[in-house]
Amino acid sequence: MNRDYTADQIQILEGLEAVRKRPGMYIDDTSFRGLHHLVYEIVDNSIDEALAGYCKQIQVTIHKDNSITVEDDGRGIPTGINHKAGKPAVEVVFTVLHAGGKFGGGGYKVSGGLHGVGASVVNALSEWLEVTICNEGKLYKQRYERGRVCYPLEVIGTCKPNITGTTVSFLPDKKMFEVTEFDFKTLQIRLREMAFLTKGLKIILTDEREDPVRSKVYHYEGGIREFVQYLNRSTTPIYEDIIYCEGTKDGVEVEVAFQHNDAYSENCYSFVNNINTHEGGTHLAGFKNAVTKTFNEYARKNKLLKDSDSNLSGEDIREGLTAIISVKISEPQFGGQTKHSLGNTEARGAVDSIVSERLGIYLEQNPQVAKMILEKSIMAQRAREAARKARDLTRRKSALDGFALPGKLADCSDKNPENCEIYLVEGDSAGGSAKTARNRMTQAILPLRGKILNVEKARLDRIYGNEEIKSMITAFGTGIHEDFDISKLRYHKIIIMADADVDGAHISTLLLTFLYRFMPELIKQGYVYLAQPPLFKIEKNKKVWYAYTDEELNNILQEIGRDQGNKIQRYKGLGEMDAEQLWETTMDPEKRILLRVTMNEEESSEIDLTFKTLMGDKVEPRKEFIETNAKYVKNLDI
Repeated sequence: MNRDYTADQIQILEGLEAVRKRPGMYIDDTSFRGLHHLVYEIVDNSIDEALAGYCKQIQVTIHKDNSITVEDDGRGIPTGINHKAGKPAVEVVFTVLHAGGKFGGGGYKVSGGLHGVGASVVNALSEWLEVTICNEGKLYKQRYERGRVCYPLEVIGTCKPNITGTTVSFLPDKKMFEVTEFDFKTLQIRLREMAFLTKGLKIILTDEREDPVRSKVYHYEGGIREFVQYLNRSTTPIYEDIIYCEGTKDGVEVEVAFQHNDAYSENCYSFVNNINTHEGGTHLAGFKNAVTKTFNEYARKNKLLKDSDSNLSGEDIREGLTAIISVKISEPQFGGQTKHSLGNTEARGAVDSIVSERLGIYLEQNPQVAKMILEKSIMAQRAREAARKARDLTRRKSALDGFALPGKLADCSDKNPENCEIYLVEGDSAGGSAKTARNRMTQAILPLRGKILNVEKARLDRIYGNEEIKSMITAFGTGIHEDFDISKLRYHKIIIMADADVDGAHISTLLLTFLYRFMPELIKQGYVYLAQPPLFKIEKNKKVWYAYTDEELNNILQEIGRDQGNKIQRYKGLGEMDAEQLWETTMDPEKRILLRVTMNEEESSEIDLTFKTLMGDKVEPRKEFIETNAKYVKNLDI
């Protein structure tokens, strides 16, 4: 053990060295998510120009070498000398941490980027970055490599005096990132969201890696109204209008749009200066309070609720609600660099006041719409009350039985959740094999009969009444919905083990829909997995191989030779395997393949839409989804 600890061991990281040493502090991680975060940081700067009223168009291009170019027609980053730093302002922006025009210098009224680390972090984590600025009739350029200046800012040409803008091109550093290939769809989701939130802004995304070149244009004059319309396209709205509230109070610009649909899930998305605050915050709390208060007041005033009736809860009123809450604020207080939630108290009051006033006027002018919403809310209240009774009954039973676990659950003997895993298995026959095959110490088996209830089409009372779902809730131990408590989780791996066919995929999707809607934290914290049973068994000369993909099958056949001695079996289901085979291929921790189910909260609106599309009532959006994504399907069993 080295006890030497001297003054010289204190390291000083200069310039952007700190970013390269600890990139996770600035962009969350260096995987897929962090890579795409680089693009968002540069685009956010262009968006800030749009919010300030100077930028009308942003072009994002993915080049063949996976470098990125972001071009805007804003004012252009200043090129003059920053007297404090003694070098051009643009160089300061790209090489100095905590430097930018968003700290109150008057350059921006509102902005998403407030820490002044975005552009410099992208520079630090890129093999090279080039910035070109068009300003005052001159074209300026500077290049950096791994954050270091290659040459002083120079004039490389001229441009028309009325033309301004900034172009940033960069190539992520392969030494810093686990993956360096950009995903078109991921960028598409974020850029489309930004276009919805910035009324009138045109964003063009182009992918030069494809032949022919793929390009998408996002331009919404209706802003967040069109956003709500887009999110509700896989459901049936219960009224035509998209209710819209807008106003400014205490320096907070508030914009809210919402509409109820015939589904049962609530989808409220909140944004601050176009940044997705997926953990909500004061602006979301203000919206929820305003909606609950205004609808209850209207219902009482118009005798839609009797004196003896209890008030509708916020949950009742928000059943089937799709809402966008967008605020612009000059000095937002975020929870950390990743900006997951808003803390400004004035935002709550501003949203509450503006929504209450505008919504109250709307309901008075549209009594039919008000009646439809309240009828749906009262139905939701009754269902919630029935669900509560069912839940209380289950709790009483559990208490009497000494926390009775489901009878068909084969539990494991280890009581430490970190060591334990539960397999959700389709059918009794596969369940029987799994019970025989398992490690009784750490592996629990819960067989599920048939296809579980599609929770996308069911209210809470039906969900609590479904035996298969009740078994899962009891086995997991966490409760669901508002009762959910992750500290009570009994297994740190929840493994969905279904047949490798169409029915198996459907069962997996139904289970994932249930977990996403009622226990999303299990997915967010990485406790949910999909087992990967083999597709093929190959036998030759008394030796056995298993293949999990067509490609793997071909590799094995190439290795052992393609001849008459090969016996190939295509597994249609888990029931075809005996206990030994099931253990060896799918359950043995040393050999099995598990896919962890993950979700990117920044894409929550798109995830919600996908579940609505796949599991909702409307056929047309589902057909469109299948046609669009069919080309990406692998291992299709025809």
